[in-house]
Amino acid sequence: MLKKHIKNTVAIIAAATSFASIASAEINGPVNYIIPFGPGGESDISARLQQPFFKDKFGEDMVVSYQPGGGGAVGWASLNGLNGDGQTIMGVNLPHIIIKPAQKNVGFKTDDLNTFYMFHYTPDAIVVTADSPYQNLADLVADAKANPGQVTMSGSGKASANHLAQIKFDKLAGTLTTYVPFKGTGAAVTALLGKQTVAEWGYTTVGAKQGDAVRMLAVAMENRHPLFPDVPTFKELGYDMTGGAYRGIALPNSASAETTKMWSDMIAEINTDPAFQKKMLDGGFAMLDVDSAGMKDFMAARVEEYLKDAREAGLIK
Repeated sequence: MLKKHIKNTVAIIAAATSFASIASAEINGPVNYIIPFGPGGESDISARLQQPFFKDKFGEDMVVSYQPGGGGAVGWASLNGLNGDGQTIMGVNLPHIIIKPAQKNVGFKTDDLNTFYMFHYTPDAIVVTADSPYQNLADLVADAKANPGQVTMSGSGKASANHLAQIKFDKLAGTLTTYVPFKGTGAAVTALLGKQTVAEWGYTTVGAKQGDAVRMLAVAMENRHPLFPDVPTFKELGYDMTGGAYRGIALPNSASAETTKMWSDMIAEINTDPAFQKKMLDGGFAMLDVDSAGMKDFMAARVEEYLKDAREAGLIK
Protein backbone atom coordinates (compact mmCIF):
# COMPACT_ATOMS: atom_id res chain seq x y z
CA MET A 1 0.00 0.00 0.00
CA LEU A 2 2.83 2.38 0.88
CA LYS A 3 4.52 1.75 -2.48
CA LYS A 4 1.23 2.36 -4.27
CA HIS A 5 0.71 5.60 -2.34
CA ILE A 6 4.21 6.78 -3.16
CA LYS A 7 3.70 5.90 -6.84
CA ASN A 8 0.43 7.83 -6.96
CA THR A 9 2.00 10.79 -5.18
CA VAL A 10 4.89 10.86 -7.66
CA ALA A 11 2.41 10.75 -10.56
CA ILE A 12 0.42 13.65 -9.12
CA ILE A 13 3.58 15.72 -8.58
CA ALA A 14 4.78 14.96 -12.12
CA ALA A 15 1.42 15.98 -13.58
CA ALA A 16 1.42 19.18 -11.54
CA THR A 17 4.99 19.96 -12.63
CA SER A 18 4.05 19.37 -16.27
CA PHE A 19 1.03 21.65 -15.95
CA ALA A 20 3.18 24.34 -14.34
CA SER A 21 5.68 24.09 -17.21
CA ILE A 22 2.92 24.51 -19.77
CA ALA A 23 1.42 27.40 -17.84
CA SER A 24 4.86 29.08 -17.67
CA ALA A 25 5.17 29.09 -21.46
CA GLU A 26 3.88 32.51 -22.40
CA ILE A 27 4.66 35.55 -24.48
CA ASN A 28 6.17 38.44 -22.56
CA GLY A 29 6.33 41.49 -24.77
CA PRO A 30 6.76 42.05 -28.51
CA VAL A 31 7.76 39.07 -30.65
CA ASN A 32 10.56 39.35 -33.20
CA TYR A 33 9.39 37.62 -36.40
CA ILE A 34 12.44 37.25 -38.64
CA ILE A 35 11.94 36.83 -42.38
CA PRO A 36 15.17 35.41 -43.91
CA PHE A 37 14.55 37.32 -47.14
CA GLY A 38 14.18 40.95 -48.11
CA PRO A 39 10.91 42.87 -47.74
CA GLY A 40 8.09 42.65 -50.27
CA GLY A 41 8.15 38.92 -51.02
CA GLU A 42 5.44 36.41 -50.27
CA SER A 43 7.01 35.45 -46.92
CA ASP A 44 6.85 39.11 -45.92
CA ILE A 45 3.27 39.47 -47.18
CA SER A 46 2.23 36.42 -45.15
CA ALA A 47 3.81 37.79 -41.98
CA ARG A 48 2.14 41.17 -42.48
CA LEU A 49 -1.22 39.47 -42.80
CA GLN A 50 -0.60 37.57 -39.55
CA GLN A 51 0.46 40.67 -37.57
CA PRO A 52 -2.93 42.24 -36.76
CA PHE A 53 -4.50 38.88 -35.93
CA PHE A 54 -1.67 38.09 -33.51
CA LYS A 55 -2.11 41.46 -31.81
CA ASP A 56 -5.87 41.06 -31.58
CA LYS A 57 -5.78 37.50 -30.22
CA PHE A 58 -2.75 37.60 -27.93
CA GLY A 59 -2.30 41.27 -27.05
CA GLU A 60 1.31 41.58 -28.13
CA ASP A 61 3.01 43.08 -31.16
CA MET A 62 4.58 40.88 -33.81
CA VAL A 63 7.52 42.90 -35.11
CA VAL A 64 8.70 41.82 -38.56
CA SER A 65 12.41 42.11 -39.34
CA TYR A 66 14.55 40.88 -42.23
CA GLN A 67 17.75 38.87 -42.51
CA PRO A 68 18.29 38.21 -46.22
CA GLY A 69 21.15 36.28 -47.75
CA GLY A 70 21.85 32.99 -49.46
CA GLY A 71 18.23 32.47 -50.44
CA GLY A 72 17.27 32.22 -46.77
CA ALA A 73 20.31 30.18 -45.68
CA VAL A 74 21.95 33.05 -43.75
CA GLY A 75 18.92 33.39 -41.50
CA TRP A 76 18.35 29.67 -41.01
CA ALA A 77 22.02 29.10 -40.18
CA SER A 78 21.75 31.70 -37.40
CA LEU A 79 18.42 30.58 -35.95
CA ASN A 80 19.70 28.12 -33.36
CA GLY A 81 22.08 30.71 -31.96
CA LEU A 82 19.11 32.82 -30.87
CA ASN A 83 17.30 32.69 -27.55
CA GLY A 84 14.71 29.90 -27.35
CA ASP A 85 12.47 31.70 -24.86
CA GLY A 86 9.69 32.08 -27.42
CA GLN A 87 10.19 35.77 -28.11
CA THR A 88 11.87 35.13 -31.48
CA ILE A 89 10.49 33.12 -34.40
CA MET A 90 11.65 32.79 -38.01
CA GLY A 91 9.91 32.05 -41.28
CA VAL A 92 10.89 28.86 -43.11
CA ASN A 93 10.23 27.79 -46.69
CA LEU A 94 10.01 24.55 -48.60
CA PRO A 95 11.71 23.24 -50.63
CA HIS A 96 14.49 25.66 -49.62
CA ILE A 97 15.29 24.20 -46.19
CA ILE A 98 15.53 20.70 -47.71
CA ILE A 99 17.35 21.33 -51.00
CA LYS A 100 19.93 23.90 -49.87
CA PRO A 101 21.69 21.78 -47.22
CA ALA A 102 21.54 18.79 -49.57
CA GLN A 103 23.49 20.73 -52.19
CA LYS A 104 26.33 21.96 -49.97
CA ASN A 105 27.24 23.10 -46.46
CA VAL A 106 25.07 26.15 -45.80
CA GLY A 107 25.46 26.26 -42.01
CA PHE A 108 22.39 24.23 -41.11
CA LYS A 109 20.73 20.90 -41.80
CA THR A 110 17.02 20.34 -42.32
CA ASP A 111 16.67 18.42 -39.06
CA ASP A 112 18.38 21.24 -37.14
CA LEU A 113 15.34 23.48 -37.55
CA ASN A 114 12.53 23.39 -35.01
CA THR A 115 9.76 23.98 -37.54
CA PHE A 116 6.51 23.96 -35.58
CA TYR A 117 3.87 24.98 -38.13
CA MET A 118 3.26 25.05 -41.88
CA PHE A 119 0.42 27.45 -42.50
CA HIS A 120 0.07 27.86 -46.25
CA TYR A 121 1.54 27.26 -49.66
CA THR A 122 1.58 29.13 -52.92
CA PRO A 123 0.50 26.56 -55.52
CA ASP A 124 2.68 26.19 -58.58
CA ALA A 125 1.05 27.46 -61.76
CA ILE A 126 2.00 27.88 -65.39
CA VAL A 127 1.41 31.53 -66.26
CA VAL A 128 1.41 33.23 -69.65
CA THR A 129 0.62 36.75 -70.79
CA ALA A 130 -2.97 37.59 -71.67
CA ASP A 131 -2.05 37.85 -75.37
CA SER A 132 -0.16 34.53 -75.44
CA PRO A 133 -1.01 32.12 -78.26
CA TYR A 134 -1.28 29.42 -75.57
CA GLN A 135 -4.97 29.38 -74.77
CA ASN A 136 -4.65 26.30 -72.59
CA LEU A 137 -2.07 23.83 -71.29
CA ALA A 138 -2.49 21.53 -74.28
CA ASP A 139 -1.30 24.35 -76.56
CA LEU A 140 1.89 24.81 -74.56
CA VAL A 141 2.57 21.06 -74.41
CA ALA A 142 2.04 20.70 -78.16
CA ASP A 143 4.51 23.50 -78.88
CA ALA A 144 7.06 22.09 -76.43
CA LYS A 145 6.87 18.67 -78.09
CA ALA A 146 7.13 20.12 -81.58
CA ASN A 147 10.01 22.41 -80.63
CA PRO A 148 12.12 20.78 -77.90
CA GLY A 149 13.91 23.32 -75.72
CA GLN A 150 12.34 26.31 -77.43
CA VAL A 151 9.57 26.94 -74.88
CA THR A 152 11.31 29.17 -72.33
CA MET A 153 9.86 29.47 -68.83
CA SER A 154 10.97 31.98 -66.21
CA GLY A 155 10.99 31.03 -62.54
CA SER A 156 12.22 32.01 -59.12
CA GLY A 157 15.76 30.71 -58.80
CA LYS A 158 17.50 27.38 -59.23
CA ALA A 159 16.38 24.37 -57.17
CA SER A 160 13.31 26.35 -56.09
CA ALA A 161 9.70 25.16 -56.03
CA ASN A 162 9.35 26.60 -59.55
CA HIS A 163 12.40 24.74 -60.81
CA LEU A 164 11.33 21.41 -59.29
CA ALA A 165 7.86 21.90 -60.78
CA GLN A 166 9.34 22.44 -64.25
CA ILE A 167 11.45 19.31 -63.93
CA LYS A 168 8.52 17.21 -62.75
CA PHE A 169 6.15 18.52 -65.41
CA ASP A 170 8.60 17.87 -68.24
CA LYS A 171 8.88 14.30 -67.02
CA LEU A 172 5.10 13.82 -66.75
CA ALA A 173 4.30 15.52 -70.07
CA GLY A 174 7.20 14.10 -72.05
CA THR A 175 8.37 17.58 -72.97
CA LEU A 176 11.67 19.45 -72.95
CA THR A 177 11.25 23.06 -71.89
CA THR A 178 13.97 25.54 -70.92
CA TYR A 179 13.89 26.91 -67.37
CA VAL A 180 15.31 30.42 -66.93
CA PRO A 181 15.97 31.25 -63.25
CA PHE A 182 15.56 34.76 -61.88
CA LYS A 183 16.13 36.26 -58.44
CA GLY A 184 12.64 36.04 -57.03
CA THR A 185 9.09 35.80 -58.26
CA GLY A 186 8.93 39.51 -59.06
CA ALA A 187 11.86 39.30 -61.48
CA ALA A 188 10.38 36.17 -63.08
CA VAL A 189 7.08 37.98 -63.63
CA THR A 190 8.89 40.98 -65.12
CA ALA A 191 10.66 38.66 -67.55
CA LEU A 192 7.36 37.13 -68.60
CA LEU A 193 5.60 40.46 -69.08
CA GLY A 194 8.63 41.79 -70.96
CA LYS A 195 8.43 38.78 -73.34
CA GLN A 196 11.88 37.57 -72.32
CA THR A 197 10.24 34.16 -71.86
CA VAL A 198 7.07 32.73 -73.36
CA ALA A 199 5.73 31.41 -70.07
CA GLU A 200 6.45 31.35 -66.34
CA TRP A 201 6.53 28.75 -63.65
CA GLY A 202 4.92 30.99 -61.09
CA TYR A 203 2.25 30.70 -58.45
CA THR A 204 -1.44 31.42 -58.01
CA THR A 205 -0.33 34.60 -56.23
CA VAL A 206 1.00 35.86 -59.58
CA GLY A 207 -2.48 35.45 -61.04
CA ALA A 208 -3.99 37.28 -58.08
CA LYS A 209 -1.55 40.18 -58.32
CA GLN A 210 -1.31 40.58 -62.08
CA GLY A 211 -5.01 40.16 -62.84
CA ASP A 212 -6.00 40.57 -66.48
CA ALA A 213 -2.37 40.98 -67.61
CA VAL A 214 -1.80 37.23 -67.34
CA ARG A 215 -3.55 33.91 -67.86
CA MET A 216 -2.93 30.81 -65.78
CA LEU A 217 -3.08 27.53 -67.69
CA ALA A 218 -3.14 25.15 -64.70
CA VAL A 219 -2.60 25.12 -60.94
CA ALA A 220 -0.93 22.45 -58.78
CA MET A 221 -3.75 21.87 -56.31
CA GLU A 222 -6.07 19.00 -55.41
CA ASN A 223 -9.05 21.23 -56.19
CA ARG A 224 -9.42 24.48 -58.10
CA HIS A 225 -8.49 27.64 -56.24
CA PRO A 226 -11.63 29.54 -55.16
CA LEU A 227 -10.20 32.75 -56.57
CA PHE A 228 -9.73 31.10 -59.99
CA PRO A 229 -12.68 28.78 -60.54
CA ASP A 230 -12.07 28.68 -64.30
CA VAL A 231 -8.44 27.54 -64.07
CA PRO A 232 -8.10 23.73 -64.10
CA THR A 233 -5.77 21.77 -61.86
CA PHE A 234 -2.94 19.76 -63.37
CA LYS A 235 -4.66 16.64 -62.05
CA GLU A 236 -7.81 17.45 -64.00
CA LEU A 237 -5.66 17.60 -67.12
CA GLY A 238 -4.00 14.26 -66.46
CA TYR A 239 -0.79 15.35 -64.71
CA ASP A 240 -0.33 14.16 -61.12
CA MET A 241 1.07 17.39 -59.72
CA THR A 242 0.25 19.22 -56.51
CA GLY A 243 2.37 21.52 -54.38
CA GLY A 244 4.34 24.72 -54.55
CA ALA A 245 6.29 26.89 -52.14
CA TYR A 246 5.35 25.98 -48.56
CA ARG A 247 5.72 28.49 -45.75
CA GLY A 248 5.92 27.95 -42.05
CA ILE A 249 7.59 29.13 -38.87
CA ALA A 250 10.40 27.79 -36.69
CA LEU A 251 11.79 28.42 -33.23
CA PRO A 252 15.39 28.00 -32.10
CA ASN A 253 15.91 24.33 -31.25
CA SER A 254 16.61 25.30 -27.64
CA ALA A 255 12.92 26.19 -27.20
CA SER A 256 11.14 23.87 -24.81
CA ALA A 257 8.42 21.45 -25.84
CA GLU A 258 5.96 23.65 -23.97
CA THR A 259 7.04 26.79 -25.84
CA THR A 260 6.89 24.94 -29.15
CA LYS A 261 3.37 23.65 -28.40
CA MET A 262 2.26 27.13 -27.28
CA TRP A 263 3.41 28.67 -30.55
CA SER A 264 1.89 25.89 -32.61
CA ASP A 265 -1.47 26.48 -30.92
CA MET A 266 -1.27 30.26 -31.41
CA ILE A 267 -0.52 30.04 -35.13
CA ALA A 268 -3.29 27.44 -35.49
CA GLU A 269 -5.72 29.89 -33.90
CA ILE A 270 -4.77 32.56 -36.44
CA ASN A 271 -4.81 30.12 -39.34
CA THR A 272 -8.33 28.89 -38.59
CA ASP A 273 -9.79 32.38 -38.28
CA PRO A 274 -12.24 32.84 -41.20
CA ALA A 275 -11.24 36.48 -41.66
CA PHE A 276 -7.57 35.55 -41.93
CA GLN A 277 -8.34 32.71 -44.33
CA LYS A 278 -10.27 35.08 -46.59
CA LYS A 279 -7.34 37.49 -46.76
CA MET A 280 -5.00 34.65 -47.63
CA LEU A 281 -7.25 33.18 -50.31
CA ASP A 282 -7.91 36.63 -51.80
CA GLY A 283 -4.14 37.00 -52.16
CA GLY A 284 -3.92 33.74 -54.09
CA PHE A 285 -2.49 31.63 -51.27
CA ALA A 286 -3.74 28.15 -50.36
CA MET A 287 -4.27 27.23 -46.73
CA LEU A 288 -2.38 24.48 -44.96
CA ASP A 289 -2.54 23.30 -41.34
CA VAL A 290 0.40 21.19 -40.20
CA ASP A 291 1.01 21.67 -36.48
CA SER A 292 3.95 20.64 -34.32
CA ALA A 293 2.47 17.19 -33.72
CA GLY A 294 2.16 16.45 -37.44
CA MET A 295 5.40 18.08 -38.57
CA LYS A 296 7.65 15.01 -38.41
CA ASP A 297 5.54 12.97 -40.84
CA PHE A 298 4.90 15.97 -43.11
CA MET A 299 8.60 16.80 -43.37
CA ALA A 300 9.59 13.17 -43.95
CA ALA A 301 7.26 13.01 -46.96
CA ARG A 302 8.55 16.30 -48.35
CA VAL A 303 12.20 15.29 -47.90
CA GLU A 304 11.62 12.06 -49.80
CA GLU A 305 9.77 13.82 -52.64
CA TYR A 306 12.11 16.78 -53.07
CA LEU A 307 15.38 14.87 -52.84
CA LYS A 308 14.14 12.29 -55.34
CA ASP A 309 13.17 15.00 -57.85
CA ALA A 310 16.39 16.95 -57.27
CA ARG A 311 18.58 13.87 -57.77
CA GLU A 312 16.81 12.90 -60.97
CA ALA A 313 17.37 16.43 -62.26
CA GLY A 314 21.05 16.44 -61.28
CA LEU A 315 20.57 19.30 -58.80
CA ILE A 316 22.12 17.23 -56.01
CA LYS A 317 24.29 14.12 -55.94
